[in-house]
Amino acid sequence: MTTPAKPRVAILISGRGSNMQALVDAARGPDYPAEIALVISNRPDAPGLAWAKSQGLPTLALDHKLYEGREHFEGQLQSMLELSKIDLVALAGFMRLMTAPFVGRWSGRMINIHPSLLPAFKGLHTHEQALAAGVRISGCTVHFVSPEMDGGPIIAQAAVPVLTSDTADALAARVLAAEHKLYPLALARVARGEIVLNAGIVQIQPVVNSGINQEPALFSP
Repeated sequence: MTTPAKPRVAILISGRGSNMQALVDAARGPDYPAEIALVISNRPDAPGLAWAKSQGLPTLALDHKLYEGREHFEGQLQSMLELSKIDLVALAGFMRLMTAPFVGRWSGRMINIHPSLLPAFKGLHTHEQALAAGVRISGCTVHFVSPEMDGGPIIAQAAVPVLTSDTADALAARVLAAEHKLYPLALARVARGEIVLNAGIVQIQPVVNSGINQEPALFSP
């Protein structure tokens, strides 16, 4: 019997790509249900791109500064994704907002990770926002990408306590450790078809003999 091909994943980064590394490491496992087929950065000097090259992964630099606008950049990005026969896109510190038409093409097939418990603390400086708000729990969220920044339907979340002694850097380090656990789990469930987007709503599909709890996708590191 022929083994079904694993979904091909492209990871988009702009910097060091620590979440990309977590996904790559997870995908090396023989039972992981997705293949990391391409790493793309909009910054040619991104440290994560050099790391991906050192691991023998196909890489591509698409410098957004060389394009006339978002549509031009995304047109080239779309062409590269199609040429590489990409099934799923995982954003891992990709610091570019996508246009609605591009997001629409990848609806239900493009995911992102954000270092807060969305819908709280969208955008940048999430840990400073959390400390300023005085919350006792923070964390991270994996969500499907929508045209609204950090506003797509939630796939999974991991909770992290906020300590009274925390600085933004200390909280960020603890949340990042949770991200590295959560993102591979969430991508695996999307790749298996266990979690799908239907009419803008996340649905958890029953999977026979999956060995995975079918309750709402909340993880604690």
